[in-house]
Amino acid sequence: MSVGMVYGLVSAHFSATDPIEFFRTIDADGQGLTWAKFTQNFQVKGDVPIWPLLFLTISCGALSGFHATQTPLMARCAENESEGRFIFYGAMITEGVIALVWCMVGLAFYENPQALQDAISAGSPSKVVYDSSIHFLGFIGGIFAVLGVVVLPITSGDTAFRAARLQLAEIFGIDQRSLVKRLYIAIPLFVLGYFVSTVDFSVLWRYFTWANQMTAMVMLWTAAAYLYRYHKFHWVASIPAWFITTVCATYLFYNKIGFGLDYQLSVYLGFATTIVCIVLFFTMLKPLGERDEDAYTVAETK
Repeated sequence: MSVGMVYGLVSAHFSATDPIEFFRTIDADGQGLTWAKFTQNFQVKGDVPIWPLLFLTISCGALSGFHATQTPLMARCAENESEGRFIFYGAMITEGVIALVWCMVGLAFYENPQALQDAISAGSPSKVVYDSSIHFLGFIGGIFAVLGVVVLPITSGDTAFRAARLQLAEIFGIDQRSLVKRLYIAIPLFVLGYFVSTVDFSVLWRYFTWANQMTAMVMLWTAAAYLYRYHKFHWVASIPAWFITTVCATYLFYNKIGFGLDYQLSVYLGFATTIVCIVLFFTMLKPLGERDEDAYTVAETK
């Protein structure tokens, strides 16, 4: 899917004599889309500022807290913990590539943001995917691209329900080897999912994307705390945790589903929240001493 859409973007109007031609494709009206028009699509309305909404819009294409929820499920599938790096890191890289491809399509296929919005209003986001896929890849290739897009939410929904069921089963001590006991948890989850699906998607997406990034934020802080406590290179988790904390806090203060505060005030409060978290991290969390580490190792081996 992604490879095909990249090929469609690049090959639509490629010329070796004009480097800018690499960034040119055919828009929905069949006219050449220049590099200047391509960059114009970064302009957004004043009520949707790039910071922090860009990161909440891309969401799991940039940083996916949802992947962290799959740990109970993947722990039952992986043969060794060392496979976790390939599974989770590889999945995140793949999802990031897919997100970048569709960002390119959204920028290049429509002449400006208003044209994209008009297309969404006239149909739906799924119609945008269908039209752009058919345009770049033809009917057969477009169908495969659309199927690829469809498969992602289906499998995500499946693993989300399954992970939720397993987590609730572990919390309440409900054995899951029996089909009947699985249904005890699965049916209420499906009912809850049905009612959630009736909420307007634009509203539901804002809640989901914030919750997704919040989950990633919690997991990054957790990983940073572990690495810091055991004298490891915690910056690899700490710095991303600082960044996404600022994003989530600013969004919570600014967006209507949060506190709905003034934008500038929200930005200041977002950075202030992160600073407070950093101070608490280094003042309340102490690295283990050598004796503590020895005692922990002995306890783990018993």
